[in-house]
Amino acid sequence: MKNTAEFKKNEARRMTEADYYALPDDVKAELIDGEIYYMASPGVTHQEILWRLASIIGGYIDAKEGECRVIPDCDTKLSTAEDTIVRPDISVICDPDKITDKGCEGSPDWIIEIASPGDPKHDYLTKLELYQRTGVREYWIVDPMKRSVITYRMSEEFDTTCYTFRDSIPVGIYEDFIIDFTSIDDRLY
Repeated sequence: MKNTAEFKKNEARRMTEADYYALPDDVKAELIDGEIYYMASPGVTHQEILWRLASIIGGYIDAKEGECRVIPDCDTKLSTAEDTIVRPDISVICDPDKITDKGCEGSPDWIIEIASPGDPKHDYLTKLELYQRTGVREYWIVDPMKRSVITYRMSEEFDTTCYTFRDSIPVGIYEDFIIDFTSIDDRLY
């Protein structure tokens, strides 16, 4: 197996799905348009938000006996292109045919990313453009440093709304689902 230094040396060439799956197991990364983006390990606040959001969303879906699935931190191949695999913090996938043993093949209906302090433009720019062009219906950026949530609804009419961690936020892919972020914020350190 190749080590991380060998992969970094080869970054000048366009990387593929095969390169991504050949990365060492201890390397957390994403492949976007043929470029490897290395990711830092998440902190406690990040993980707390992820766990709470996934629990709230999963609870809602279970209560409604819905078909959608909540899958945190899984490989997501957004299209048939061999040069893009991301690892969203939370994916909500409503088409069970998209779920495989490796993760998700196709665009999730809703993606939530929890912004990291290391490279916020990755979530705010790179992934926003990627998710918009690959058919993700709804994208949220949860920013623990700013205590903010930006929602993007990417149907025929692109809609952006900014919230704080003290707001109740409607979920666009569901008509009757609102997440009270105060309940999350009150539990953070």
